[in-house]
Amino acid sequence: MKTYDTLAAVDLGSNSFRLEVARVAGDQLYPLDSLKETVRLAGGLSDDKRLDDATQTRALACLQRFGERLRGLAPEAVRCIGTSTLRVAKNADAFIRQAEAALGHPIEIVAGREEARLIYLGVAHSLPASPDKRLVVDIGGGSTEFIIGNGLRPHERESLHMGCVNFSRRFFADGIIDKAALKAAEMTACAEVERIAREVSRNNWQQAIGSSGTARALREILEQNGLAERGITADGLARLRSLMIRAGHIDALDLAGLTRDRRPVIAGGFAIMSGLFAELGIEQMEVAETAMREGILYDLLGRFHKQDMREATVDEFMRRYHVDNQQAAQVNKVALRLLHATGQGTDNDVRFLEWAARLHEIGLMVSHSGYNRHSGYILQNADMPGFSRSEQARLALLARAQRGALAKLPEFALDAALSDNDRLLVWLLRQAVILCRSRAEPRLPEVKVEAGARRYRLTLPEGWLESRPLTQRALQEEAAHWNVVGMKYVFS
Repeated sequence: MKTYDTLAAVDLGSNSFRLEVARVAGDQLYPLDSLKETVRLAGGLSDDKRLDDATQTRALACLQRFGERLRGLAPEAVRCIGTSTLRVAKNADAFIRQAEAALGHPIEIVAGREEARLIYLGVAHSLPASPDKRLVVDIGGGSTEFIIGNGLRPHERESLHMGCVNFSRRFFADGIIDKAALKAAEMTACAEVERIAREVSRNNWQQAIGSSGTARALREILEQNGLAERGITADGLARLRSLMIRAGHIDALDLAGLTRDRRPVIAGGFAIMSGLFAELGIEQMEVAETAMREGILYDLLGRFHKQDMREATVDEFMRRYHVDNQQAAQVNKVALRLLHATGQGTDNDVRFLEWAARLHEIGLMVSHSGYNRHSGYILQNADMPGFSRSEQARLALLARAQRGALAKLPEFALDAALSDNDRLLVWLLRQAVILCRSRAEPRLPEVKVEAGARRYRLTLPEGWLESRPLTQRALQEEAAHWNVVGMKYVFS
């Protein structure tokens, strides 16, 4: 696989958008450029979970500026990640289409636990080696991630829908900070953390680390105002609470280290931090200088250095669901051979076809009847480290469409926006499954494949089908399935 001298990560957070550009030197990354804009995406989320026009306009203007900095970088060397607010916004799809046009690169939306993995990866690379287990807490604008890990490997990953922006809007919308509002916010945070307290309890780690803006802001405030000697402490938070109540309003807070862009969301971030300190019994928390954007960069670097987390996930799923390795390998071999015969397909298409072939039978662990639907459901909804939501959806489509009537799938409706590449990958996987139905080496000496926009043609070795009447019948039925969805399929 090709490698790159420069990589870039874009983190579309619920509070801030950030761009990080780094130079690659072996297995290390060295920062070249960093951009940050406070967009407050979560602040533009209405009660019915829709992003308002003003917030979208502000976000798109930011992405146009980021896009200028990314010009000239190879598309494969740039990764853009959307998080909490884009996971829940009902009009996220329409916004993302505009955002991708402004940025000039595709945007991936990741699940909360995948966000947690990337955060941990970024934080772990900046910390000194230690045998201790670490709890990493990242309070973002719309969600808070909790990760327990050792070295570079996370063991527990959780995400809760509470962040400095949505908590500030909910409890301190008018800027008033009084004892009742703070108590309500802290108790709500405690109740949320209680849901995962067993997984992230004090018995499971030796060191607590905070990352991202809220943690860094609280550290600066505590240290610069003499409220804590180093990092974030339970005593320092208690003293800060008293100062906030005494001020009475966010605008009256006169604290060294409290920046102008952090001021509107500091109360919500403080309440979450205070609540989780109380619920988890934390006394001291160090603060990392790195966060998810560095994790995105290291994850991207791993993909070029044969350390793709997605490969590890596929291997783990094959073990977990007791996949027949020999059959998976045969289907994979035939599918890739057919793809090669078309003369089409990108490197990414090759990867997804291979992953789909290796995972297409995981649904057999649920039931043989309709196993393709079970495979699709698992791949769509399971926690798959390394994969974005859109990547999981693509794998799920391939698994779900591997056999049966295509007309039953909404993606194959005549007016559906299925790409030619995805349609081709479905066709390739279906033919490979048919040709390998006997679960033995199909011994296919030579094949020819023609793939056009609305037509496929498969030419098999002369006489090969004559001794395989079951396969011949299956291909006849297959041609009929494609004809129903407006595609002509001819085989001989």
